[in-house]
Amino acid sequence: MIRGCTLVLVVGLLGGCASGGSRHTVAPATDRQQAALIEQVKQLAGTWEMTGEGGKPVVASVMSVGSGGSVVREVLFPGSPHEMTDMYHMDGSTLVMTHYCSMGNQPRMRATAGEPGVLDFKFDGVTNMTSADQTYMGEMKLVIKDKNTIRQEWTSFKNGKQEGPVTVFEMKRKS
Repeated sequence: MIRGCTLVLVVGLLGGCASGGSRHTVAPATDRQQAALIEQVKQLAGTWEMTGEGGKPVVASVMSVGSGGSVVREVLFPGSPHEMTDMYHMDGSTLVMTHYCSMGNQPRMRATAGEPGVLDFKFDGVTNMTSADQTYMGEMKLVIKDKNTIRQEWTSFKNGKQEGPVTVFEMKRKS
């Protein structure tokens, strides 16, 4: 009897993934859209370094592909007090990136197919904004210079307006 109850519980939990919240359907991305977007990010799986204090290399990003190849997880500054996570996935013909910020909010940005090697993410929404004047990341341009060199250009916003200069991370592949 316990086995049957466990099976019902597991099936119920899995079924819950598709219930509640907002639902929308989208046309699936074409092979060309996939290649222009998520496939470029998948190729970045590995460990990325940048120059830290004193000119020494520090791990800036670790990227991995998961969920049957449908998502890329990026951990920025792993193990540091400012560790953050970015999740990349397709939503129809656009690539969505949710930035789980160390400030506690989660901005969502979208990129469409454009210039090869450049993914230009624009603001699409933010969750857990605790005040109207809270800072959030609203844009990120990912430039893939070559298979071993990338640049991320992050733009923060406050009250809907750009706040401060663009923060740039130049990274080299470690592994």
